[in-house]
Amino acid sequence: MKTLEPAYGGHSSPERQPKISNSALGMIAFIGTELMFFAALISAFLIISSAAEAWPPEGQPRLPIYVTALNSLVLFASGWMIFKAYQSFKATSFSEGTRKLVKITMWLGIIFVAVQGIEWIRLLSYGLTMTSSQYGAFFYLIIGTHAIHAIGAVIGLWRLSLKLEAGSLKLETFQAVQLFWFFVVGVWPILYVLVYLS
Repeated sequence: MKTLEPAYGGHSSPERQPKISNSALGMIAFIGTELMFFAALISAFLIISSAAEAWPPEGQPRLPIYVTALNSLVLFASGWMIFKAYQSFKATSFSEGTRKLVKITMWLGIIFVAVQGIEWIRLLSYGLTMTSSQYGAFFYLIIGTHAIHAIGAVIGLWRLSLKLEAGSLKLETFQAVQLFWFFVVGVWPILYVLVYLS
């Protein structure tokens, strides 16, 4: 019995899988727009701060440089954890190790946001508010915007963890969430140096 060959006379080849999924490409495009937004905030901050006679202004409470530096290490550790979790998922899919790494990443993110929130409450009690000065306004606008992104990323990690537990997580979804968390982690050192150390 004869077997049918492809019309072009060649051999069929497996369909190529894209190196970057559509979800990841969409996330990259979103991150690009957010980077432009942060660039606009930073540009405005630099213009205002360079034109001021004293920055930070006299009478304004000083930012918690050292506590935030330690908190930054927590955020950086979470970036390493999500990288290891992604590598683990590619190798072993729904293993216990992958689930633990994702949960560790999520809890490190929660700790980072919680510490930031506690410091904000203290700064507000010391008189640093959105209306106390341009210094306060820019602080809450820039750092607050990052905090919103961090909270959104933590929610993404939580949903990722639920999908892992249910065994329904797709690699492209993991890739997109990882990219967004990398964005949250990666933009933070720039904000810390510009806002906290200026």
